[in-house]
Amino acid sequence: MDLKTIKSALEELSEEKGISKEKVIETIEMALAAAYKRDYGKRGQIVRAAFDLETGAIKFWQVKIVLDESMVKTDEEALSEDETAQQDETASKKVRFNPERHIMIDEARAIKSDVQPGEELEFSLDTHRDYGRIAAQTAKQVIIQRVREAEREAIYDEYKEKRGGVISGIVQRIEGRNVFLDLGRTTAILPYEEQVQHERYRIGERIKGLLLMSEKNPKSPNIFLSRSHPQFVVKLFGIEVPEISQGIVEIKGIAREAGSRSKVAVVSNDPSIDPVGSLVGQKGVRVGTVIAELGGEKIDIIEWSENPAKFISNALSPAKVLDVEINEEERTATVIVDENQLSLAIGRNGQNVRLAAKLAGWKIDIANREGEQQAADEEKQIEEPEKPQEEQL
Repeated sequence: MDLKTIKSALEELSEEKGISKEKVIETIEMALAAAYKRDYGKRGQIVRAAFDLETGAIKFWQVKIVLDESMVKTDEEALSEDETAQQDETASKKVRFNPERHIMIDEARAIKSDVQPGEELEFSLDTHRDYGRIAAQTAKQVIIQRVREAEREAIYDEYKEKRGGVISGIVQRIEGRNVFLDLGRTTAILPYEEQVQHERYRIGERIKGLLLMSEKNPKSPNIFLSRSHPQFVVKLFGIEVPEISQGIVEIKGIAREAGSRSKVAVVSNDPSIDPVGSLVGQKGVRVGTVIAELGGEKIDIIEWSENPAKFISNALSPAKVLDVEINEEERTATVIVDENQLSLAIGRNGQNVRLAAKLAGWKIDIANREGEQQAADEEKQIEEPEKPQEEQL
């Protein structure tokens, strides 16, 4: 193996794989040590190598760990260990003496007078420049393995930092109900349970998703995305609305039934800025872009208020509310509407009042002007939601 070619390829490899130059050099040194031990080492030896990037020269040395009598297992202890898996804590810290990797304290102090038990001593090894074919192949395989490991670590770290953000990828394949997206350096998974109902994905299509998590895997990091999470809508608005990224407008809560409808509560930290108008945009261009990304999902943008009655009234938009009666202790609200607004307030299959209750965090009953109470869960009433008003990652 021509070591000097490594120097010329080092910078290119580092740039291509996104791995630091120091990490690549460390990988080369580990590979060279493995190759040396394969051809010239002995069982139990600890061999290390140093590679000089400027000259291409390498040196090898053997490491021995300094032991005293209390750190070495007796023959009886070694035999007992073989016969039973139960060991006391003291015995488990002892090691079997191997002259190729250990050196006793008396002998070690003859070499270095101030050495202490547990320290390491280094012994130079002859440098063999005529590496054989097997040794070269071993070094090559270890380099490939270590570089891949470092690359996986770099990818994992990159996407770990992006957790909770929106990323896009190209649909690469569909296996069962899971969709796999090509992100460039790695592949992401859009699990079935994180997909939007009725959405269909095509090979080669570019789609966006919320990065739920990144976890390590022996082959490559597992990157999991979601298109159904409420925070996906929040992040899409964060991309489209500059006032959100500037901190002028804040999304206080969201209630979502993915693929069907969402309600988003917003507030402005600047009295001169209309929070609802900021998200809608001129001629609806901002909210239209988000709706298009969500496949036509309806979005109600309402103004958040510290006043529960006003907030609940806003949350029931587009229905017009006449009055809201609040019960603070039971955290329930009775909403009075005109009879012609009753079906609009409840919504199809109770969706409007259900999302309003989830957004506000209150149990809501709908009644017409005459005070006629409307029935329970499926038709006229929505129970207090189990989830908080804003779902977090």
